[in-house]
Amino acid sequence: MTVQVDDAGVGDLLFGAIIGAHRKETGEFHYDIIPVNYFQSPYFRKKLYLKKATELTLRLLQEMKLGADEDVEICRSFVFDETREELFRKFGKEKVKTAIISGDAQQNVETAYLDEIRNLGYEPLPDRDEKRAGSFFHMLRWVKNDRTRLKYAKTGWPRLKRYIHLRQAPSDTGG
Repeated sequence: MTVQVDDAGVGDLLFGAIIGAHRKETGEFHYDIIPVNYFQSPYFRKKLYLKKATELTLRLLQEMKLGADEDVEICRSFVFDETREELFRKFGKEKVKTAIISGDAQQNVETAYLDEIRNLGYEPLPDRDEKRAGSFFHMLRWVKNDRTRLKYAKTGWPRLKRYIHLRQAPSDTGG
């Protein structure tokens, strides 16, 4: 049997990120959340989201009662850079494989992420995967339309500062 580990939402503007574990043969699925504050100052600069991804992955594998005979396939995403090393150390390189996660595992993680951003009140674009830039700007407009939503944004990304002024802009004051 194989447990696949994937992420969703890391590269999106809104929400934190989903870390999910999917047992290929049975369809069992568990997930947890890296909260958005891990992608904001001061945590973002310290890359604490990497440690959180490792912590959540280990907890999910424990919840799923990873068997001694089971393999782990883990996504190539940078969010798992530390996680992969920890899994190699803990379970061995013969049991842990870096993989492109697709199919039900990817779908489950993506659906969990979409459900979470809908819970914020945001409705994602139907073709968001095909139009990454369009999706980003759609999310950005949603945040800019109500500045109280900034708390849901991953404001730690350095390039984001060109799009979102973290202080109130003069145009927001009516002047």
